[in-house]
Amino acid sequence: MGTPLSMTTSGGLCLSSPYDDWMQPEGPATQEPTVERCYRHPTEETRVHCTRCGRPICPSCMIPAPVGHQCPECVAQARREFRQSPAGRVRAAGRFSATNVLLIAIGIGFVAELVVGGPGALSTGPSPRQLYDMGAMFPPALAIDGQYWRLLTSMFLHAGILHIGFNAYALYLFGGQVERAFGRRLFLLLYFLTGLLAGVASYSFGEPLAVGVGASGAIFGIFGVFIAYNYRRRYSAAAAMNLRWAWSIILINAILAFGIGTIDWRAHVGGLISGLAAGAAVDGIGPRRYRTAFAIIGLSAMAVAGVVLALWRTNQLPAILRVG
Repeated sequence: MGTPLSMTTSGGLCLSSPYDDWMQPEGPATQEPTVERCYRHPTEETRVHCTRCGRPICPSCMIPAPVGHQCPECVAQARREFRQSPAGRVRAAGRFSATNVLLIAIGIGFVAELVVGGPGALSTGPSPRQLYDMGAMFPPALAIDGQYWRLLTSMFLHAGILHIGFNAYALYLFGGQVERAFGRRLFLLLYFLTGLLAGVASYSFGEPLAVGVGASGAIFGIFGVFIAYNYRRRYSAAAAMNLRWAWSIILINAILAFGIGTIDWRAHVGGLISGLAAGAAVDGIGPRRYRTAFAIIGLSAMAVAGVVLALWRTNQLPAILRVG
C-alpha cells in the first residue's frame, strides 16, 4: 500500500503516516528550569545558585566568583578565612595606608610629650626646653651645631592637644585622597619632601630663636598637592567642588595665621608652595613619555633649592645672633 495523500486547503499535498502518533513526544521537548526564590530576598524569583553553598540568589546578591556567582555570606566567610591565614595577614599589612602610619607616628610622639611634660603638656605641650631635647626645630642648633635632623624630628612633635588634633584631622582628610591618587610610596615622598621644605622656610625666614614643632608644614604640602591635582581636573564637578573647598580652607588658615601669633605661617606658606609645585610635577608635565623624567627633575630641583636656601640661612644666622 502507498502512503495516502490528502489535499490541503492551500492546494498543496500533506503526507500522513501510520507512524505519526508513535513519533510524537509524549511531553514537552525541554523541561523548564524550576523557578526558586532568593534566600535573602524572598520576593525575588531566580534560577541562579551560589556556587559555594548552593542556595538560590537574586541579581542583588550575586557576587562574581572564579566560577559562577557566590552569595554575600559565603564571600564574607571566604574573606575571614583568608585574613586568618598567614598570606592574608601579610597582604592585609601591605594594604595598611601610609596615612594611617603617619597618624600613628605623630600620636606616639604626642604620647611621649605627655610622658616628658606631664599632665600640663596636654593643653600647651611640654616646655620649650623639653621640646628642644625631644628634637624640636631651633635655628641656632642647625646653624651652629649642624643638627639638620631637627627639620625631620620636629614634624612629629606638637604643642598641645588642639595643635595635634587639627593636624591629625587635616592629614586624615587630605592624606588619604592624595595617597589614593599617587600611591603609597609617592605619597610618603611628597609628605616628607614638602615637610622638610616647609621646615627650611621656617628656618630661613622665621624668628632666629623660636622653637618650632608640628606636622603643619608637611600637611600643607599635601594640601598643595591636593590643589594641584584637582586644578588639572577643574572642569569636572568633583574637582571644582574640591577647589572651592580648598580656597575656603586657605582663607580660614590665613585669618588664623595672622590672628594667632604662635602659628608659624612661614612653614604653612612654604609647605603649600612646595606642595603645589610637587603636585604639578608628579601629576604629569609635557609629553607622556617624558613625564616620569620631568617629575624626577622637578622634585630633585626642589630638594636642591631647599638645600641651597638652608645653607644660605646657615651662613647668615651666626652674624644675626651676634648682633641680637
